Amino acid sequence: MTRVCLVGAGDVNLRYELLSRETARDALATYDLREPFENAVGLETMSLGAAVALLNDLNWYLVRFVDEAMVLEPSVSETEWLSRDLAVAIRDDDVGHDGAARFLKIYGLETPDLERSDSADGDERSEAARTETGEPETARPSSADAEPDDHETDGPRRLVEPMYVTRTGDDIPEYDLRDVDETLIERVTESEFGA
Repeated sequence: MTRVCLVGAGDVNLRYELLSRETARDALATYDLREPFENAVGLETMSLGAAVALLNDLNWYLVRFVDEAMVLEPSVSETEWLSRDLAVAIRDDDVGHDGAARFLKIYGLETPDLERSDSADGDERSEAARTETGEPETARPSSADAEPDDHETDGPRRLVEPMYVTRTGDDIPEYDLRDVDETLIERVTESEFGA
C-alpha cells in the first residue's frame, strides 16, 4: 500500500477544511482518514499512480491549505517519504528509484507541549477529530511510516523545522536544528532542494 500524508498550513485546521468542502469530501470518501501528525491527514492508496491521481484531484485544496504533500511508496523506500513532485517524476519514469535518494528534507518530530497557554488551536483540532470519528485521534507516528507505536501519548506529534541535506553515501547527516527524539526523511527533487 502507498501512503499519502497532507500536512496542513499552520493557520488552518486541515481536516476541517478538506471535509467541509464537497469536492474534497467526495474525493476522500473512500479512504480511511487518519491524523499521523498534528494538523495532518493521512490515508492509504493502492499504488503510487493512485496516490498521485488523488493529489491531482485535491490540487485546489493543496495549494490553499497544505504545507507539504508526501507519499510513502514501499517499492522506492520503506522508510523515506517522497515529495509530491518526486512521486510524480517517479511515476512518469522521469527519475529512477536510485536517482531519487540524493536530495533530502529532514523534519524533526516533536511531541506537542500540552502545558502551553496557546492550546486553543490544538483543542479545536482535537474537537474536529472527535466530531468526525466520535473518538479523539491519538495515533503517534514512528519516524519511518507514521504508524502508531506502543508509547502512550496525549496526541499526534508535529513535524518541525525541516533541514535540507544532500546524501553523499549511505549515511545521512544528523538533524541538529532542535533537540528531537526522532526524525522523518522526505526525498525531494533537485529543484525543490534548491528552492
